[in-house]
Amino acid sequence: MNEDIKFIIDTTKEAMENAIAHLSKQLLAIRAGKASPAMLSSVMVDYYGSQTPLSQVANVNSTDARTITIQPWEKSMIQEIEKGIMIANLGFNPMNNGESVIINVPALTEERRRELAKQSKGEAEDGKVGIRNARQEANKEIKNLDISDDAKKNAEIDVQSLTDSYIKKIDEIYALKEKEIMTV
Repeated sequence: MNEDIKFIIDTTKEAMENAIAHLSKQLLAIRAGKASPAMLSSVMVDYYGSQTPLSQVANVNSTDARTITIQPWEKSMIQEIEKGIMIANLGFNPMNNGESVIINVPALTEERRRELAKQSKGEAEDGKVGIRNARQEANKEIKNLDISDDAKKNAEIDVQSLTDSYIKKIDEIYALKEKEIMTV
């Protein structure tokens, strides 16, 4: 295989891996019935005037399937953490006991489960778009190479089979997430 083609395929594969990694990270933030610290990954807290991720000002743990406990490193941060959770608009009602912030994660309704499944499907579609963009970019680069038409066709076939395998991976990841969300 031509070195240029190998390079294009390797960079395309890397871009597709990045799309899968991004999708996995996005799906972690979508809650699926049980409490997870990842649910609060989007929460930002006002820490002495600058917006800081919650994970940098406190320990976030899930003590059981329905409870998330946030232990701030400074007790003075409790109010700011509660405010940050409310601003993030995640549908949680934080409470504090003077030492830590406690969130009771309510059970999901059937309607909410459907909404979350739809949101997950949207994230999966975004992942597929990322993979298709990587394919498009690779095909453009292949067309610009100074090689025979047969070699170009074979390289495009390789890129397409790579694309198909990554699209299949995304479908599998989404199917697992949907099952996780819809399981009561």
